[in-house]
Amino acid sequence: MKDFLTIIDCPVEFLKDLLRISTRLKRLYTFGGNDPCLAGQTLAMLFEKPSLRTRISFQVAMTDLGGHPIYVKPEDIGGIGKREPVKDIARILSRYVDGIMARTFEHSTVTELAQYASVPVINALTDWSHPCQAMADVLTIEEHFDDIKGINIAFIGDGNNVARSLAFACAKLGMKMIVATPAGYELDTETIDRANQVSAGCIRQTHDPKEAVADAHIIYTDTWVSMGQEAEKQKRREDFAAFQVNAELVKTAPDHAKIMHCLPAYRGFEITDEIAESPKSIMFDQAENRLHFQRALLKKLMSQQS
Repeated sequence: MKDFLTIIDCPVEFLKDLLRISTRLKRLYTFGGNDPCLAGQTLAMLFEKPSLRTRISFQVAMTDLGGHPIYVKPEDIGGIGKREPVKDIARILSRYVDGIMARTFEHSTVTELAQYASVPVINALTDWSHPCQAMADVLTIEEHFDDIKGINIAFIGDGNNVARSLAFACAKLGMKMIVATPAGYELDTETIDRANQVSAGCIRQTHDPKEAVADAHIIYTDTWVSMGQEAEKQKRREDFAAFQVNAELVKTAPDHAKIMHCLPAYRGFEITDEIAESPKSIMFDQAENRLHFQRALLKKLMSQQS
């Protein structure tokens, strides 16, 4: 595959290979080594939305592999698709760099970049999809449970881009997920149908968080208010009040259940500080694995080595 835009479009073997490479490169990194497979190559990193984890992990990953990352702020190019068309940006950058990473609002921005670019394009987040996060999450689950097949994820919160990418990952890689949301915030039926067409019955929804966590290996939550939804903050916090991941909810889950959050975490809202800091929490393992998965992704897409 030339690009990495959404998990549902990736062959299963491609995803499994990314996990294998992630594990191998992480082991190498742990013992002080790196694979300079991208020496002399350059990655343009386009940002409409700021991010601690996305920027630093991609920048470090590219540097570790011997390449050079270039951070491009919206004002550097007058806004993606504003001063000049996305298709022009894609073709111009293709003549300057060896890969493009984009973190945007509209998903159509990254799909158009990929359509017109002759170099690999990576979706580092859109309002519709967050595939790098979901695959780093799968890597984390694999590390804690050895085998991801049959893993049950309880996603508590908004049916957002992270929930969607996790649903697609579950469908492709043999896991199951229950999404627990307040009424009106469900994951869209098209996403659920697409996932269940790949793996029948792998995704379902409920409005009851306790039902969702009853058989969970993973209890996953995310912010109730994503970037661009600030005007809805108060209403969302009221609507999601009964969907907090706290000690009371966690007690209804199996003892082996782990807690995940893609961060940033707004403690006291979607998750309590007590649970975020508990031994069950593996959210910082997730954050670290963004680096290891993205190192593997860059190697897979931009290097001729296997």
